[in-house]
Amino acid sequence: MNLTLKKSVARHVLPHVQGPAQYLGGELNSVRKDHSTVRGSICLAFPDAYTLGMSHHGFQVLYSLMNDLGWACERVFTPVPDFEKAMRAANLPLYGLETFTPLNQFDIIGFSLQYEVSYTNILTMLDLGGIALHSDDRGPDDTLVIAGGPGAQNPELIAPFVDLFIVGDGEPSLPVVAEMWASMKGDPALSREEKLARIASANEWAYVPRFYTPIYGEDGTIIEIRRLRDDVPEAIKACVVDDLDAIPLPIRPIVPNIGTAHDRIAIEIMRGCPWQCRFCQSTVIKRPLRVRSVQTIVSAAMESYLNTGYDEISLLSLSTSDYPYFEELVQKMCEVFTPLGVKISLPSLRITETLKKIPALLQEGRRGGLTLAPEVARDDMREQIRKPIDNKDLYEGAEEAFRRGWKRVKLYFLCGLPGERTADLDGIVEMAETIAKIGKKVTGRYADVTASVSNFVPKPHTPYQWNEMQSREYFRWAHRYIRDQVQIKSVSIKCHDIERSLLEGVLTRGDRRVSEAVLEAWKRGARLDAWSEYFEPKLWWKVFEDLGLDIEFYSHRARSIEEVLPWDHILVKKGRAYLAKEQGRSLLQLDSMADSV
Repeated sequence: MNLTLKKSVARHVLPHVQGPAQYLGGELNSVRKDHSTVRGSICLAFPDAYTLGMSHHGFQVLYSLMNDLGWACERVFTPVPDFEKAMRAANLPLYGLETFTPLNQFDIIGFSLQYEVSYTNILTMLDLGGIALHSDDRGPDDTLVIAGGPGAQNPELIAPFVDLFIVGDGEPSLPVVAEMWASMKGDPALSREEKLARIASANEWAYVPRFYTPIYGEDGTIIEIRRLRDDVPEAIKACVVDDLDAIPLPIRPIVPNIGTAHDRIAIEIMRGCPWQCRFCQSTVIKRPLRVRSVQTIVSAAMESYLNTGYDEISLLSLSTSDYPYFEELVQKMCEVFTPLGVKISLPSLRITETLKKIPALLQEGRRGGLTLAPEVARDDMREQIRKPIDNKDLYEGAEEAFRRGWKRVKLYFLCGLPGERTADLDGIVEMAETIAKIGKKVTGRYADVTASVSNFVPKPHTPYQWNEMQSREYFRWAHRYIRDQVQIKSVSIKCHDIERSLLEGVLTRGDRRVSEAVLEAWKRGARLDAWSEYFEPKLWWKVFEDLGLDIEFYSHRARSIEEVLPWDHILVKKGRAYLAKEQGRSLLQLDSMADSV
């Protein structure tokens, strides 16, 4: 389909689609290039709606990087179901937003895997884009399908659909894959398999699923992950950026034409986390800790402001207040941007004595809500999850915030952790209500406090990867119990959807056999499962039943340390031995907690 015809079809379809789809493309700072004049073409694919994908900082980083390297880099997102239906009715292929080029005409399509419940969206995008769903069905020069991000830590669920996974940091690895693929394009002597083998053999962070196969025992567990070629890595190691300050920040980020989840400038100030919480996958897979200089951050923020006109800048990291030059950075940012009417937001604040300084540092800015993640409320459970914080710091920080004009606090908690007791659930409400009372002491009225309660899913590459996930019945009881304890009206409890968490448990911890269920669920209509209005849990449970896949086996079964896990060939920084050691320590602490009850 030529460009003129594509635009004609788009004009025919888009006016009949309700919602934001008709306003996408042509945004400020987006880059359009003639594909015939560049080294190659790549379309970055975010397997969810535009409003979420355009809020992801990493997406903007890679978009800027690849365009600066002389490639034509475009973007594509999952169309909402009504737009998908309209596209299929008009025989319109899914396309890159910059030039309306169908996905199957790009050299490479790269998926950003941020959460597991987006997996069926990948199939929607491939199918609409005219790309064969299974990697084995693609020809030598067909579009290369790659993927990276947190979801690549257990790639087996979508292994049949992806040609190559990049494990680790994308800034150094994506250009390497792109250049190697471009250099082999059109070579009649090279099959697709040989091209992929050349990339994998040259890069220890490149995982090509077709070169590995799991061997199962009679009990259904994996006994071996067998390598099928000697010239590819036996185990996959993460690609790591050593000098984060040397990686350019996107200073001309795309400004969406519609509202998005995070409508602001984002600046990554630090990668990695100095802490080692046992429940957290990010703190393991993002190691080692790397930081940007204050000058680099402030300069990039100013250039981004001048190139966009945004009135809010978010300083991103896994634990922003642990940035080693935190006070200097915040003071400098406020000094530069407060006179311009630009707000500085600080997500991911750790609860330490630094917390009570933050309201003073931001005292000239516009007041927002204070967002904190204590995760649990009891000291012995904090020792169990290895998140050492002090309630005294939390309460003093909240008091100082109320004194300086803040009125709302949001707290993030986990429900269903190993060894969780009724006392831990009581602690969630007690902490939220204590903060509400502090607000009344300072301002004369109870503060608005929201306790957001997530259902714990044991993640790959964490010390809890061997633990079982709690049952549906337990989560229902726990959510009801927490809500029943609340006595202060300004305190609200928001619990995450149980059915979606249970699905995440299967998709997070499953092996390659579960890919059949992903495909079948998609065929039966599973779409945008992260969205409440589209998620159909009964569809998934029926698929698992029909295919004979045991949910208990994947989600609710404790696994022995000796068992081969589906992701064991994907190595993390400290390795399996470290995780096993931490799991052992956790079990000893759980015994101690049980004895103290």
